[in-house]
Amino acid sequence: MRSTNSNMLQIAGSFWLAALIVALPFLTAPVSAQPIRSKSATAGMLGKLPAASTSVGLNGLTPDEAVNVRVYRAANKAVVNITTVTSPSPEEVFFNVLPKEGTGSGAIIDPAGYILTNNHVVDGARNLRVTLADGSNQAAQVIGTDPPNDLAVLKIDPPAGSKLVTIPLGDSSKLEVGRRVLAIGNPFGLERTLTCGIVSSIGRTLRTESGRLIKGIVQTDAAINPGNSGGPLLDSSGKMIGVNTAILSRSGQSAGIGFAIPINIVKRIVPELIKHHHVIRPDLGVQMVQQTDLGLRVVRLEPDGPAAQAGLSGPKLVSYRQGPFTINQVDNSVADVIVGIDNVKTLSPDDLLSYVEGKKAGQTVTLSVLRQGRVVKIPVKLSASDQQ
Repeated sequence: MRSTNSNMLQIAGSFWLAALIVALPFLTAPVSAQPIRSKSATAGMLGKLPAASTSVGLNGLTPDEAVNVRVYRAANKAVVNITTVTSPSPEEVFFNVLPKEGTGSGAIIDPAGYILTNNHVVDGARNLRVTLADGSNQAAQVIGTDPPNDLAVLKIDPPAGSKLVTIPLGDSSKLEVGRRVLAIGNPFGLERTLTCGIVSSIGRTLRTESGRLIKGIVQTDAAINPGNSGGPLLDSSGKMIGVNTAILSRSGQSAGIGFAIPINIVKRIVPELIKHHHVIRPDLGVQMVQQTDLGLRVVRLEPDGPAAQAGLSGPKLVSYRQGPFTINQVDNSVADVIVGIDNVKTLSPDDLLSYVEGKKAGQTVTLSVLRQGRVVKIPVKLSASDQQ
């Protein structure tokens, strides 16, 4: 994430939202956090608890310390510091505002020089520089971005005669609450800083700057601060199980509640970013729906899109005369209402979109549609879309 001293709730991103989030809604509602990238800146009960490990090995380290040291030694050289320069907006140009600088983190995931980070770390940047562990500084180019999942891939040219250290990707589906995790990043520009904690929760939902919801978010109490965005969250074997992306805080600094994008989402998205420079998503051809008590009423279909070709119906424009005037009115009562997809109930637009994005272009899904008081099944063959 990029860092800041703002007294607000923040995500690793390029601007600050002046909003505070009360902690309790987090237990039931989707998380809405803000960018956090830096602007270059009784006793009786205790006896029943298991005692912390204090045994010391031959090297003078406790078992816990040995894990921390081993993981850091293996992974820290694969963590980079990303410096960005973003152009001021037209309004800022008018008032002679200088270009903005920010910093974030990234992880080298391929010896060819591919670097994984957050989209909000690089969004709007006209100049990108990456500082490696040996202190060398290189220009980087954006290979691909996926704003809905707040992911981006950068590319640098490996230094001549050198071999870049990379971080292997783990499996976030195997995470459990209580598992040890370690975060490495550049909080406040302090390069390759290690913090430790546990998995506090899994399956959280986070709203990104693009407005989309990311499900399955990993919550951790490992200290994450402005500048940590895009850095790796590691398990005790040294594998990356998440990308640090946001914090929940009233002060803008770590309050013990941080969030990471699960690595299994990364493993699905990154190959497409490298190959196509964007994500090719399956498209249902439903452009807009209205959430109702019965389901999702179709408001607008893509002309000649998959849903329209399959026979899905939206509102109808009804014209009638009243005296000398012609009145045009939209009749929503004839629009189909989507109540499920492949027998999975859809309660919100995000439920529908998330299910479709789990498929591939060319696959067929079956919509359960409420039409004139009865439910009908409509097979729809998904097309390919590169829209973000």
